[in-house]
Amino acid sequence: MTIQIIEPEKTPLRVFAEKAYLDYSMYVVLDRALPHVEDGLKPVQRRIIYAMSELGLQSTAKHKKSARTVGDVLGKYHPHGDSACYEAMVTMAQPFNYRTPLVDGQGNWGSADDPKSFAAMRYTESRLTPYAQALLAELEQGTVEWAPNFDGTLEEPKLLPARLPNILVNGTTGIAVGMATDIPPHNIAELVKACIHLLKHPNAAIEKLLEFVPGPDFPTGCEIISESAELLKLYQTGNGQVRTRARWEREDDGNIIITHLPHQVSGNKIQEQIAEQMRAKKLPLVEDLRDESDHENPCRLVIIPRSNRVDADALMAHLFATTDLEKSVRVNLNMIGLDGRPRVKNLREILSEWLDFRFATVTRRLNHRLQKVNDRLHLLEGLLIAFLNLDEVIRIIRFEDEPRATLMRTFALSEIQTDYILDTRLRQLQRLEEMRIKGEQDELAKEKAKLEELLNSDEALKKLITEELREDGKKYGDVRRSPIVARAPAVAMSAEEILPAEAITVVLSKAGWIRAGKGHELDPATLNYKAGDEYFAHVLGKTNQLLILLDHKGRAYTLSPRDLPSARSQGEPVTTKIDIQDGGKIAAMLMGVAEEKLLLCGSDGYGFITKLGDMEGRNKAGKAVLNLEGTPLSPMRVLDTITERIAIATAEGRLLVFPAAELPELVKGKGNKLVTLKGEDKILAACVLPAGRPLELLCGKRSLTLKAADLAAFAGSRASRGAALPRGFQRVDSMAPETGKA
Repeated sequence: MTIQIIEPEKTPLRVFAEKAYLDYSMYVVLDRALPHVEDGLKPVQRRIIYAMSELGLQSTAKHKKSARTVGDVLGKYHPHGDSACYEAMVTMAQPFNYRTPLVDGQGNWGSADDPKSFAAMRYTESRLTPYAQALLAELEQGTVEWAPNFDGTLEEPKLLPARLPNILVNGTTGIAVGMATDIPPHNIAELVKACIHLLKHPNAAIEKLLEFVPGPDFPTGCEIISESAELLKLYQTGNGQVRTRARWEREDDGNIIITHLPHQVSGNKIQEQIAEQMRAKKLPLVEDLRDESDHENPCRLVIIPRSNRVDADALMAHLFATTDLEKSVRVNLNMIGLDGRPRVKNLREILSEWLDFRFATVTRRLNHRLQKVNDRLHLLEGLLIAFLNLDEVIRIIRFEDEPRATLMRTFALSEIQTDYILDTRLRQLQRLEEMRIKGEQDELAKEKAKLEELLNSDEALKKLITEELREDGKKYGDVRRSPIVARAPAVAMSAEEILPAEAITVVLSKAGWIRAGKGHELDPATLNYKAGDEYFAHVLGKTNQLLILLDHKGRAYTLSPRDLPSARSQGEPVTTKIDIQDGGKIAAMLMGVAEEKLLLCGSDGYGFITKLGDMEGRNKAGKAVLNLEGTPLSPMRVLDTITERIAIATAEGRLLVFPAAELPELVKGKGNKLVTLKGEDKILAACVLPAGRPLELLCGKRSLTLKAADLAAFAGSRASRGAALPRGFQRVDSMAPETGKA
C-alpha cells in the first residue's frame, strides 16, 4: 500500500491578502452595495421581490407574515443575516423613504420620526404593491437570464425585467469599497416623458431632458430650492447636491405650520433643534412649539411666534439656516452599467442604457413569444393532419405494433407532433375540433406575422416600447410632490437681530476671571472675588456690542457678551474662552460698536487709530493688531479726528500735544511714530483731548491743570519731542481731559 503525501499549497502572505481583499471588494461592489442600471435593485432587494412573487404575494393577495418572506429569502437565495434582510424589506415598504414603495406593509413599519422603530418580522405582514408588477410582469417570458442559487438547488433571476427605469424612480444609497452611491427618487410620469423623447431623439442634450425631468421628486414633498444651473451640472456630471427646504404656511391666528419636511429629516429632531435654541434663550421670537401630526396630517409642526408683529419670513429663514428644515441631499449617480462595471453616469447615459436594456428585454420577450407561436403552429399542423386522416390514424394506433414510428413514417410527422397526437383524448376527436384548430391557426398566423414585423423593424419596436411606457406611466405615475423653486441659501439672523439689546457691565479680575451683570449700576468693588484675587477692570456696554480683550503683546480677542457667566457667580477663567498666546496677560478690555474709533499705542512711542470692528476676530487664538516693542497703553476713544488732539507724556518729563488728524487709520500693524524718544525714554501716559478742554495731569499726590493757553507751549507736530513739563510734574502717572470748561 502506497501513501501519497500531498504538499500544502504555499502562497506569500502579501499575494494571498491582496487577492482575498480584491475578491471581497469586488463582491461588495457588484453583489451587495451598488444597484444595477437595468432594474435599479441591489441583490437583496431583487431576491426579496422575487421570493414574494414566488410565494404568491401579489398586490391582490392576502398579506402574509413578513417572517415567511424573510425565511424564504434566506433559505433559498440570500444566506445572510435575517435582520439586514428584514431591514431592506422594511425600507422598500416605507412611503417616506421610497417614492413608489415596492412592498405593501401591514402593521408597524416605522415612522418618519424613527424609521427603525418598525415591529419585529413575526408581527408585521406584507405583500407586493401594484408597482412591483412593473418589475415582475415579464419575468416568465424569457426576458432575463437565470443563475443557480447559492447551493445550486434552485434558480434565481440575475435581473428583473423592469418596464420602468426603477433606478431613478426610487433611487438608493449604498457604501461599497472605495465608492458609494446616492441616487435620489424621481417622478415616474416625468421619467416616462424623458424616455419617450430619448427614443425619438437618441442624441438629445441633457438640457432638453431636464425639461421633462427638472429634478428629483422626494416622497416627503419638500421644496427643491437649488438653482437650475446647479441641477444641470448635477445631471451632467452625476455628482452634486440638491438643496431641499421644508414647506410652511401661516394661519390666520399667526401660527406657522410646517407641512412638509426635507427627505429623511425627522420631525422630532426638528423639534429638538428648535427647543434647544429656545432653552438657550437664543430664539425669543418663538413662544411655543408643538407637534400636531396625525393620520390625516402626517406632518404638522406648529410654531407659535411671540407676537403677530414677528416677521414670519425672517424667522423661518433663521430656522432654515440653523436647523435641518433646510438640508442638502448628496447626489452620486454611481451604478453598475450594462457592461457590468460601476461608474458614475449622467442623466442621458442612465436613460439611454436603460432603454437599451428595455430594447433587449422586449426583443427577448417577442422572440420567446414567437417561439411559442411557432411551436403551437407546428403542433396544430400535425393535429390537423390527424383529423384529415382520422380513420387511418385510429387503425394504426389499434393494430400496429409500433404506432408512433408508423405514424411518423406514414404522415411525415415529427416526434413532437406524433406524441401530441397520441396524447389527444378521444372526446376531442369531433368535427367541431377541426374548425377550432383552423381558427387557432389563423389567429396564430396573424400573431406570428405581427411579431416578425416588430422584430424586423426598429421603428415598430420603438413604437411598441413607447406605447408600453405611456401605458405604465398612466398606470403608476402621479403628479410631482416636490415643487422646484430656486431660492438663495437661508442666512441666520444675527444675535443682534434676534435678541433684544440689554445693558450689561463686564468685570475682569486680576487673575483673569470674567463675568457680566445686568445694567450699568453694578459696582465691581462690591462683588465677591476668589481668595487672592481682586478687581482689575470693567466696561459698560450692551449685549449686542463687541467685547474685545487686548493682551500686553497687542493681540486682540473677541468674546460674546451674551455667553459670559452671571455676575452673581465668581465667573469663569477667561482662558476657557480664548487661547492667550505665549503666556500673555490681558492689558485692557473694550466694549462698543464696530464703527467706534480708538487710539492704540505702546510705550515704545508708536501707535495708530483703528476701528473697534477691525479688532474683531472669531478665532480663539486672537488676532494680532498692535506690533509692540514695549508695553501697550490703555486704548483711548477717538470721537473726532479733525478737532481732537493727542497728548503724550514721556519718562523724561516732556509733553507733546498734536492733532489727531496726523495719525493714520490702520487695521493692524506698528503704526507711526507719536513722539521722538531718546535713550531709555518711553511713553508714560497718553490721552485724547477734545478741542478747548484743559488737560489734567496727576503726578503722585500732586495734580496740574493745563488750560488752552498753557497747552500752546506743548503743541507740536507728530513725532517731535515736545516741551519739558514744570519741575515737580515731570513724572506723570496719568492724565485726562478736565471735566470742567476752559
